[in-house]
Amino acid sequence: MRKRKCTGKFWPPVRAMIWEKAQQLYQMEQTKMGDDFKGIIAERSELREGGYFYQAKLIVLRNLWREKKGLPIIEEEEVMHGDI
Repeated sequence: MRKRKCTGKFWPPVRAMIWEKAQQLYQMEQTKMGDDFKGIIAERSELREGGYFYQAKLIVLRNLWREKKGLPIIEEEEVMHGDI
């Protein structure tokens, strides 16, 4: 995989936020699935394949938009359960 330059003001920090949120979503689901969860960190390919990256992208971008508009931030559980 090729290294990208961090040139830009919007996407580099947002992309980092998306990966972080994807990891959080992965770990939240792993803890729900069983008591033997050891805090394993998923690889990026696992996060993409499991749909965590896509969900995190939706959450982060929606929250950034809502923050810009001065609206309350949506909780992750609402997005995961489709309550919106």
